[in-house]
Amino acid sequence: MSSAVVYLKSFFQVLKLTDIIDMFLIAIIVYQLLKVIKETRAVQLVKGIAILFLALQISTWAHLTTLNYLLRNAMQVGTFAIVVLFQPELRSLLEKMGRSKVGKLIDIASGSAEQQDYAVTEIAHAAASMAETKTGALIVIERETRLGDVIRTGTLIDAEVSAALLENIFVPNTPLHDGAVIIRGERIHTAGCFLPLTSNSNLSRELGTRHRAALGISEASDALVIVVSEETGKISIALNGTLTRNLNENTLKTALNKALTKDKEKEKVRFWRSGK
Repeated sequence: MSSAVVYLKSFFQVLKLTDIIDMFLIAIIVYQLLKVIKETRAVQLVKGIAILFLALQISTWAHLTTLNYLLRNAMQVGTFAIVVLFQPELRSLLEKMGRSKVGKLIDIASGSAEQQDYAVTEIAHAAASMAETKTGALIVIERETRLGDVIRTGTLIDAEVSAALLENIFVPNTPLHDGAVIIRGERIHTAGCFLPLTSNSNLSRELGTRHRAALGISEASDALVIVVSEETGKISIALNGTLTRNLNENTLKTALNKALTKDKEKEKVRFWRSGK
């Protein structure tokens, strides 16, 4: 017991502030990595690596020279293999880290309150109208994360947000109805865009391609995504990899205004701080 106390005392004597910061940063990185791989196939890979590492330690303690040699070499090669195996998870983590909170917002909230309210009202009205006729729709509101790679897959529209135009874009059997509309600022920027599908394998089977695409882009960015189901006519909204379903015109408008108002408040805080 006394030896343990002496050891702890000597440990804290040599501990520096930089060591504490170092451990704190490592803990944050590990925590974020665990959040990214939670409920994904990467969890099984982590378990496999843990088993290999345990076997390596056992072979060292038991002086199993040949097995230890093979495992050590396997671990060295595995370092490069991890980058390949965890590529989707690493990309997701880096994309989240790359969402700068310093840059200027480039969404509906960057305009005036009147512009935001008008655009949200038009989007909600269009979604409700398409829900009544069971017209499938996928509307993406770009926020802080730029969606240039997605925009390049579509057709440039560059028009003011209006319910009539949104409904016309998603008319069945027209060239652009199968893709997504991207709204940048207070304007409809592009239509007919292709979105990445979610990698979440635990979704309900009743969710179609539109819902999976909405979740996919919301996982890879901070975009707000409105989905109108072609099968049920139900309205959903995807944000940060989470899908909220069974909305109507009023609840959709409330949800959009709430999210975009928060963005405007953040922008005001940044402006105030920069002014200081």
